[in-house]
Amino acid sequence: MFFRWLKNYMPRGIYARAALILVLPVIMLQLLVSVVFIQRHFDGVTELMTSAVNIELRFLIDTVNNAADLEAARDALSRIDAPLEILTVLPADDVVDDDIVPWVDLTGNSVIATMRRGVANIMQVSLADRRRVVVWIDTAQGPLKLDFSRRRVSASNPHQLLVIMVVMGALMTAVAYFFLRNQLRPIKRMAGAAADYGKGRITQFTPTGAVEVRAAGMAFLDMRNRLERQTQSRTLMLSGVSHDLRTPLTRLRLGLSMLDEDEVAPLVRDVDDMQRLLDGFLDFARSDAGDNLEEVVPAEIVTAVLDDAKRIGQAVTLGGIEGARAPLPLRPLAIRRALDNLVNNALRYGNNAEVGVSVTDRAIRFWVEDDGPGIPADMRDDAISPFVRLDPARNQNKGSGVGLGLSIVSDVARTHGGVLRLGESQKLGGLMAEIVLGR
Repeated sequence: MFFRWLKNYMPRGIYARAALILVLPVIMLQLLVSVVFIQRHFDGVTELMTSAVNIELRFLIDTVNNAADLEAARDALSRIDAPLEILTVLPADDVVDDDIVPWVDLTGNSVIATMRRGVANIMQVSLADRRRVVVWIDTAQGPLKLDFSRRRVSASNPHQLLVIMVVMGALMTAVAYFFLRNQLRPIKRMAGAAADYGKGRITQFTPTGAVEVRAAGMAFLDMRNRLERQTQSRTLMLSGVSHDLRTPLTRLRLGLSMLDEDEVAPLVRDVDDMQRLLDGFLDFARSDAGDNLEEVVPAEIVTAVLDDAKRIGQAVTLGGIEGARAPLPLRPLAIRRALDNLVNNALRYGNNAEVGVSVTDRAIRFWVEDDGPGIPADMRDDAISPFVRLDPARNQNKGSGVGLGLSIVSDVARTHGGVLRLGESQKLGGLMAEIVLGR
């Protein structure tokens, strides 16, 4: 449960995750070193150095306490001040109210604690100046102020070590990131080639990188080649069977033309139905063979479909063109065939149809809607399946169909890495068929 909650806040990109994998251990290691090594080591060094200074401070305090009066104390301090490198003031009139330790001082608390343990009667300690230590001590002659260098009680390089750790950690992280990016680049190229193949594009791809990445790339190429061979075999088989059956059908039609028309009329209709079935098979075989990708304007494809429909008297109007004026990589003949099938299907069950196109930053959307009875929501998946007729009675007097129209459109959409969606037309009340292609 915890990890599921954490997953929502993790980066999704492979580069971001790789950076997290690199940076997080470095930060944890630096924190560990800072706590275990720096803090403990420098605290120990600080205690030793401060304990040595405490000996001198006790000597000064004893000197002041043993003096007969204030002048004698000052005279005694003046004789020993220089060798100890400690500035003294007696009596002091600037005693602070509390100890002063900057929050960035790593060893300040250790200095004060060690001094208080080793020297009695310490009033206050100030570490406000990073280079000096000021101590006020209560003596027999009044408050004694001692001022000496900070170097005498604590090591001088904890901050330098921290800076070195941070700089070296950042440098090594950057170096590791560049090396890791070279390992991730082949994975991104393979993902791009797979995405292009899903959109019907064969992208040149050569496996590179580590042994495991090369193995994955070779497996992808083998899979793509097998799919291509399977698609070509399917197309050739359907095309060959459909083509070979045309010859006996032609002979049957010629033979029937020599008989009495009234007697052979049902047989002629059967031959015509078989001819339509063969034409449907050929369209289905050509749908995924398709043409090559070309830079075409989607609006021009829709305009051509409208012109052909008006030329033969079909009631088809323009539903809209949105952002479709720039050339895009498409298979124009396949898209045209798919839209023709959708228009013919719409007019088979309705009286009017509309066709349009919309282009956004993420998708290309062609749509055809009609005023027919539509397709129930629970039957739309079956409608896309090959050789399925949802309502045989509806086909009567509407022209017999093969059951491949929507399957052909779905295959065209898949070759572009898209999908065919069936829904309800809000404008005409019938079926809305959308070809949604990813960009």
